[in-house]
Amino acid sequence: MMRSALGRSAVAAAMAFTLAGCGGLTGAAPGDGQGAAGGESVAQALKDLDRLQVKGRAPLTGFDREEFGPAWSDVDHNGCDTRNDILKRDLKDERFKSGTHDCIVVSGVLDDPYSGKTINFERGQKTSSAVQIDHVVALADAWQKGARQWPESKRKELANDPLNLLAVDGPLNSQKGAGDAATWLPPRRAYRCPYVSRQIQVKVKYDLWVTAAEKDAMRTVLKSC
Repeated sequence: MMRSALGRSAVAAAMAFTLAGCGGLTGAAPGDGQGAAGGESVAQALKDLDRLQVKGRAPLTGFDREEFGPAWSDVDHNGCDTRNDILKRDLKDERFKSGTHDCIVVSGVLDDPYSGKTINFERGQKTSSAVQIDHVVALADAWQKGARQWPESKRKELANDPLNLLAVDGPLNSQKGAGDAATWLPPRRAYRCPYVSRQIQVKVKYDLWVTAAEKDAMRTVLKSC
């Protein structure tokens, strides 16, 4: 079953990131339903950056994906796991597995924000990895910058928060790994400003800190917007 174009247009109109020019951030991918930075201006992103604590990176000791809860839980209790929620949000021309109430995405098209490529997604053991769900602030990075001290419930919230999730090119997501803005940025330069702004929003929301090098890299990107 394919979601109607009218339905998608309504969602996109309500959620799209459209600010440009004079202090605005540009470069949102068409499939980025959340908007790259929630409509945040460069000035606001820089102000938020200055709110973040600057500390050194803590050891990765004790980190495990399971510390952030089971992968792709149904945290909003809508009957769909988080991965399918994000695929449904970020892909276009989606088709769903019959009998799942438009929940399990079996195919669709991604306008990848990180590379600018168009990727055809097909659910399958050998094909699903072409499109992966990226934690914009990587979970290992969060662990080293405050999340280690959190209760599991808060870590699970971060791992499933749509603000911190994007459907992206699988190989690029693997390349990024646990990198922060000082060590990895999207190769598509037009998306770097929205990407960094979104990382800042997540770190402000969850009170995660940044390293000095990370803050400098973020500021450099935002000053170029």
